[in-house]
Amino acid sequence: MKRLILLALLCTLLSACSINESKLSLSELQTIPNDVQMKINPDSTLQLINTKDDVAYIVYNTKKTITTDLESKEDTVKIKLDESNDTSKKMKQHVFKLTLDSKHEIIDVYLNGKSAVFDNVTGS
Repeated sequence: MKRLILLALLCTLLSACSINESKLSLSELQTIPNDVQMKINPDSTLQLINTKDDVAYIVYNTKKTITTDLESKEDTVKIKLDESNDTSKKMKQHVFKLTLDSKHEIIDVYLNGKSAVFDNVTGS
């Protein structure tokens, strides 16, 4: 009987933990979906493309290599884009898929530690 109660408690705890799991993530895409590709403005340096679900796309054009970091605090997502010192001769388009939690309402982007503004914001 004790084992049955312990098993029920364990299942309850595990299901409660999975409910609170965050789906927040940021990943650079190698293949860009067609519907997103059609909305990219090649003249924009930094662009945000919102979708109807909890996914947004961040597009950043640069000749430098990029590293990223992602932080979340309350309703705000902070995306850090840091450029390396090495440059190439060719402009590269970095497209990041941002999966949000429903609580997130604000997306802040920081470029090399400084707050950045989107040149273009597009919705679907």
